[in-house]
Amino acid sequence: MGAHNALAETEYSRSCLIQFKGYCSMKILVTIHNNFVAQRFDLASEVLIAVHDGNRIVDEPRTIIMSRPSAEELCNLIIKEDVDTVICGGIEERYYKFLIWKKINVLDSVIGDYGPILELAGCRRLTSGTIIPFSLENGKMP
Repeated sequence: MGAHNALAETEYSRSCLIQFKGYCSMKILVTIHNNFVAQRFDLASEVLIAVHDGNRIVDEPRTIIMSRPSAEELCNLIIKEDVDTVICGGIEERYYKFLIWKKINVLDSVIGDYGPILELAGCRRLTSGTIIPFSLENGKMP
């Protein structure tokens, strides 16, 4: 029974839920390129930070342009901003392990338009490896 409780606590901390004004919310950072999740964490020069309350995005998401692509600077930003969940394409194992060690949920190998991906993450329905098909009708390609 003790092992089960420890597992439940670990799963709860991984879900990155925080209490915010009486409801659950999470701060999400998405590495982006144009309107899509950036292909590589270490080459991302732009990130989007949003707070999702489980139903919708709270306030206007912020976009931050990095001075240069750098995995180290991005990790520092993630810690400084107190991010709960990181969504990215590919990520090197050492950065993945560092973020997990810092109790940050990392959803990697995610491909697609960041809008629907952000909504899925906020509703806790996004998993690593999720692919959102591109819409060729609208001319949207990365």
